[in-house]
Amino acid sequence: MSKESWQADEREIEAIVAGRHSNAFAFLGLHEVAGHWVLRAFVPHADTLNAFTLGGTPLGHMIPRHKAGFFEAKVDITERQPIRYEAKNAGGSWTVYDPYSFGPVLGPMDDYYIGEGSHLRLFDKMGAHEMEFEGIHGTHFAVWAPNAQRVSVVGPWNEWDGRRNPMRNRQGIWEVFIPVLGTGTIYKYEIVGPNGQVLPLKADPYARQAEMRPRTASVVPDPTPFTWTDQKYMEERATRDWRRTPMSIYEVHLGSWRRRPDGSFMSYDQLAEQLVPYAADMGYTHLEFMPISEHPFDPSWGYQPTGLYAPTARFGDPAGFARLVNAAHEAGLGVILDWVPAHFPTDEHGLAHFDGTALYEHEDPRQGFHPDWNTAIFNFGRKEVSAFLTNNALFWFEQFHIDGLRVDAVASMLYLDYSRQPGEWVPNQHGGNQNLEAVAFLQRVNAEVYRQFPGAFMIAEESTSWPGVSAPTYAGGLGFGFKWNMGFMNDTLRFMSRETIHRRFHHNDMTFGLVYAFSENFVLPLSHDEVVHGKGALLSKMPGDDWQQFANLRAYLAFMWGHPGKKLLFMGQEFAQREEWSESRALDWYLLDAPSHEGMRRLVADLNAAYRSLPALYDRDCEPEGFEWVIGNDQANSVLAWLRKAPDADPVLVISNFTPVPRSHYKVPLPKAGRWVERINTDAGWYSGGNTGNQGAVIAKAVEGQHWPAEAEVYLPPLATLFLKYEPA
Repeated sequence: MSKESWQADEREIEAIVAGRHSNAFAFLGLHEVAGHWVLRAFVPHADTLNAFTLGGTPLGHMIPRHKAGFFEAKVDITERQPIRYEAKNAGGSWTVYDPYSFGPVLGPMDDYYIGEGSHLRLFDKMGAHEMEFEGIHGTHFAVWAPNAQRVSVVGPWNEWDGRRNPMRNRQGIWEVFIPVLGTGTIYKYEIVGPNGQVLPLKADPYARQAEMRPRTASVVPDPTPFTWTDQKYMEERATRDWRRTPMSIYEVHLGSWRRRPDGSFMSYDQLAEQLVPYAADMGYTHLEFMPISEHPFDPSWGYQPTGLYAPTARFGDPAGFARLVNAAHEAGLGVILDWVPAHFPTDEHGLAHFDGTALYEHEDPRQGFHPDWNTAIFNFGRKEVSAFLTNNALFWFEQFHIDGLRVDAVASMLYLDYSRQPGEWVPNQHGGNQNLEAVAFLQRVNAEVYRQFPGAFMIAEESTSWPGVSAPTYAGGLGFGFKWNMGFMNDTLRFMSRETIHRRFHHNDMTFGLVYAFSENFVLPLSHDEVVHGKGALLSKMPGDDWQQFANLRAYLAFMWGHPGKKLLFMGQEFAQREEWSESRALDWYLLDAPSHEGMRRLVADLNAAYRSLPALYDRDCEPEGFEWVIGNDQANSVLAWLRKAPDADPVLVISNFTPVPRSHYKVPLPKAGRWVERINTDAGWYSGGNTGNQGAVIAKAVEGQHWPAEAEVYLPPLATLFLKYEPA
């Protein structure tokens, strides 16, 4: 039988059957050929195939052209429309909807903005989205793989066979709408690289849900919109200037805050029931979660993510995470996420060499490989990569009402020679070591977040003296709202770890932070990094016997809460966890049965209450007008005293004695005569201290001929910090 003009070429049929065809959409489905409408389908396992319109009109019997399951027929139809097939073999019959009879979901404006790198709704377009399209329910898939010869969606429904659902290539974006597939469908992408090699199956970079590790497939998420009940919180948030608002952050690793009795993870809902009320009762303003983006390896703590758009399946589904955020907001708590745009792991199912080329990373290992973490570094200069990461930040704020992102490892992004020796890095176009592309990316993402989400904020974990980290982008800054003050953490912990008799020689470790305290908007962090890798818990860093260790830690925490800057404390340190933190077990909550540990917890709750209720302690946290030294040079006694001030608020005196020697009648100059009430005394019996102090208040008397107009004699308990609030007569 001679081949008719409308029939497919054998070579193209073989290419489809072998999975080598680079443009299946131009061949499969419904096409006008030589003046006829022709229908072509590849349905493995089918012996016969009959075609119908969606409305049920029969289109005829399909002619088998290849024993692997390729069929073809000339059909009587007037226009392109979706097609379904009835397939049969000896085992039975089944219905197949033809993905290649549907038009594209992405439109020309998507093509334009994606090509320009300026699309700010990529999370609505890329990845897997369940939808109704051209009259039928299914899922649209889209993925960026510009150098691939072929990309297919694979999963259990097509026996992980990459020949069966190849995608349409739109200028490097591959897409396909597959009817019937919906919520819970497990899928990956099979990619044929530019050299014709089939790559290891890839998870979806834009997947909103993923399988529980060690499985690595992506999951089609439930498209049902979440019903938020946090409108009041969001409206109030939009009016906040966080520089002049209390910010006390409880840093939490969700997998080890608490565990179920059998040792397994708590769910997002259980955390909403237990963590949220605990943090609210403790007086924190924000919860900060170590990364919850999907990641394969528990000991990475989430800092090596493979699924930046997917809340980890360890604790439940995305709706569960939304319920956790919603519960936090209803309790008055903001939620900050640790975010990792600096680098990504090289797991074969992830972003590394995604389409067979260095797509998300640099090809040159001097730019694209991170020696500290054995990870790949994002190519921030590539517009598609910048858009991927910028959209990811916006996604968390929009979809999950996140209040802030704390950006991890910013220093590693800013410096081309970070952790590299000479010759191991590539200078920028001016010959310098600044990563100008990373700077541009950070400025872009920060500007977009502040533009789109009033009251939201961005925090940089930046460990160098890069200028203007928290300066606005229009002034040439990076545009963050806040910067972690790593110097404060290192200097003060070094001082506190010394034997008290030696502290007089290192007094400047406690005062140096005030030299630069207002050069940025700072968060003072006592983070997870200080209680891992052999560093021990905060309590174990303190010198002396058990009593002195607790007294030192109480004095230190109050020193920090009285110091200018926002506050952050890692979980467990609020009750003086003794063991070094491990992600593999829960905190030692039984310690709260001991008075000294319960006393520490009470102190942190009271510090939060004082901080939130006294405007002098927060209203000028980031401005020099809010701070004034009273005693900064008493090295001999290791005593420090300063005032915290705010407009239209009574001042607060903070005074610390970092020796175990009590000091009676210690003279402290003050700005006002009158009664100064003891608001915090870390030696109080309520905190399991020695219960010495000033009987609730001191009286400052007017003096003449001195720099300050008043003076008080104060009793300084050993290893203690006091907050004294001026009380007008």
